[in-house]
Amino acid sequence: MFDGAQVLPGIAAWGLMTGVAMVKSGLSTIEATLMAVLVFAGSAQLAAMPLIAAGAPMWVILATAFCVNLRFVVFSVHIRPYVMHLPLWRRLLGGYLMADLSYVLFTSRFPHPGEDDATRQAQEAYAFGNGVLNWVSWVGMGLVGIALANSVPSSWGLGFAGILALVGILCSLATTRLRMVSGGVAGAAAVAAFALPLKLNILVAIASAVALCLLLEKSRPRAQP
Repeated sequence: MFDGAQVLPGIAAWGLMTGVAMVKSGLSTIEATLMAVLVFAGSAQLAAMPLIAAGAPMWVILATAFCVNLRFVVFSVHIRPYVMHLPLWRRLLGGYLMADLSYVLFTSRFPHPGEDDATRQAQEAYAFGNGVLNWVSWVGMGLVGIALANSVPSSWGLGFAGILALVGILCSLATTRLRMVSGGVAGAAAVAAFALPLKLNILVAIASAVALCLLLEKSRPRAQP
């Protein structure tokens, strides 16, 4: 859980900003509270807020959230070998608690699935501990943001502060050349495709980085046994 604690400042800043944004977008206190507690998807929430404020049709809001969260399909494919020995309810709970940074921390700590019971239990405990810590920080600060929405001025720049915190964390995790390349490609693709509707630039960034990294992996010479 110490690894997860290092990313809490960024998560807290994002959670606080999201709580404020939900109220500023016109949601009632009850609606914002329910979304903060039940919808554990920060980027989807932030993408949906301007659409809700603009009175967009429900299908547009749902489609936007769906596109923004498509990256979790990639996460699921990668995590599948780690969790298939678990019962369905534990896989569902783990999937709900798995967020971007907890996924990155988990895969950095455990590059390969465990082959024995002790290693599998350690991996499950690590993922669950970081997931719960992440959830408590996000939801807790989201509720604080809802409560203080009318007292927090936009000039504080909470969104930018959250971005800076997360960028610093992600840069510290770029420990290999392949990770540096994937981060650079994803960032460049997201900026190049920024004009796409429904936040599809995020999907383009993920697809570009994954495709390039797969090509680089296949082109590298295999180590001799």
